Amino acid sequence: MNYTDSKKTFALTTPLYYVNDIPHIGSAYTTIAADVVARYQRMRGNSVLLITGNDEHGQKIERAAQARGLSPQVHCDEIVTGFEKLWQKLNIQYDRFSRTTAERHHAIVKEFFHRVWDAGDIYLSQQKGWYCVACEEFKEERELLEGRRCSLHPNKEVEWRDEENYFFRLSKYQTQLEKLYQERPDFIQPETRRNEVLNFVSQGLQDFSISRVNLDWGFPIPTDPKHTIYVWFDALLGYVTALLEPDEEPTIKNALAKWWPIDLHLIGKDILRFHAVYWPAMLMSANVALPGRVFGHGFLTKDGQKISKTLGNTIDPIALVDRYGADAVRYYFMKEIEFGKDGDFNEVNRFIPILNADLANDLGNLLNRTLKMAYKYCGGEVPNVNGADIPAENPLKTIGLTLGTQVAQAYENLAFSNACEAVLGMIRTGNKYIDEQAPWTLYKQGNQPAVEQVLYSVLESVRLAAYLLSPIIPGISNDIYQQLGFGTNFNDKTQLSNTADFTVHASWGTLPAKQKLGEPRPIFQKLEVAETSS
Repeated sequence: MNYTDSKKTFALTTPLYYVNDIPHIGSAYTTIAADVVARYQRMRGNSVLLITGNDEHGQKIERAAQARGLSPQVHCDEIVTGFEKLWQKLNIQYDRFSRTTAERHHAIVKEFFHRVWDAGDIYLSQQKGWYCVACEEFKEERELLEGRRCSLHPNKEVEWRDEENYFFRLSKYQTQLEKLYQERPDFIQPETRRNEVLNFVSQGLQDFSISRVNLDWGFPIPTDPKHTIYVWFDALLGYVTALLEPDEEPTIKNALAKWWPIDLHLIGKDILRFHAVYWPAMLMSANVALPGRVFGHGFLTKDGQKISKTLGNTIDPIALVDRYGADAVRYYFMKEIEFGKDGDFNEVNRFIPILNADLANDLGNLLNRTLKMAYKYCGGEVPNVNGADIPAENPLKTIGLTLGTQVAQAYENLAFSNACEAVLGMIRTGNKYIDEQAPWTLYKQGNQPAVEQVLYSVLESVRLAAYLLSPIIPGISNDIYQQLGFGTNFNDKTQLSNTADFTVHASWGTLPAKQKLGEPRPIFQKLEVAETSS
């Protein structure tokens, strides 16, 4: 995909997180990734809309609220506040926060239902089967574990249901979906997720239930109010509602006018079927264009074990950020886990050592020692060197000339760990280069031009690293840029939009000669193992 054309729109979503409980580390993981993509797209000069929010209807919510002695709305409002607080702490720059309890969302769901109803794709029938309340989904016998337990929620038994429901004719779209996957192989990513969907669809699609009886918490079926619209038929449309401008009349036409189709849905692999099978079929039925791609990432484990309340090994993302800072958390999850695969969190053996090695030692020390030398040997200014005049065989320039393109490609492919590794490769080369060139010795020998060339090469490489890593560690990138004498703020969307020229900033050799440098100070304090760590 080429984003170097004229300014374009780029819309992406996280899932609308279920509010049965406070946000967990998995929600944080998806949202960090979405924020990284959004920041990168803004750097490309694109007009970006990042959507997140909460899915607030359904039986699971109703029961969670009852257990707390609260009304469902009060329960939802409390939990939503927890999500908003976490996104603020993690420095997530979302543009729209979608709540499925919003009145304007009701209008969109109602209109969409009528479109699908008029297409003849909704009918009334009897539903019998095993139902997992935690998944809000009927399960086939072959999907269940021993003792009739859901494979995704093995500590919960499924419930037998025999009730009248409205159904969506998913089976009608079998051929169209298979054609979609064939014609657009990138629609589902990564490849492993695509294969899972192809396998599921090839077994034959069953119509799915879109209503529940004896459930008050949700929107009534417009044509039969004793039925309530089932959570997924309502929740997925939260993406459409979020596209409306705040004061716009809530119609599907208005919602789709500017930002549709959404370019990227980022989700966990557990909700892949809903986004890659149900959602496109629903959109086909309503005669709405399909989104660009659905990317299902892997699960997180802790110390090699599945994270669960039962095991008592959950990770509180707010506590983690409070302990180590947003950039540390963002960097670890983007660098250490190949996006799309399962990944592990180990605080003592991996999290702390990696952050200390990469951010404090490699990047932080390189900037600090070089700045101090620039103060000592160049009067606190960027050396009087033009990047274009540095020979091409300079090892930092060699790497730097192609690094921007390489990292951009990694961001396009959601290969965040590759982006980090490529940048860190240049920084490690910088540490080796400065040791080998020994500018302190060159200075004693009176070779000022060589001193300045060495220091310029390193400072420019650190600048380039900060720029390319700014979608992941915006706070540290700001600090580096300030110490290099820039007024750039990577958290200021307006400023970035006005100065967005990725091709220029991602090129090696653009640090202005004789720019006044800021005071050298550590950009990342070495982490110690906290007493609460396990």
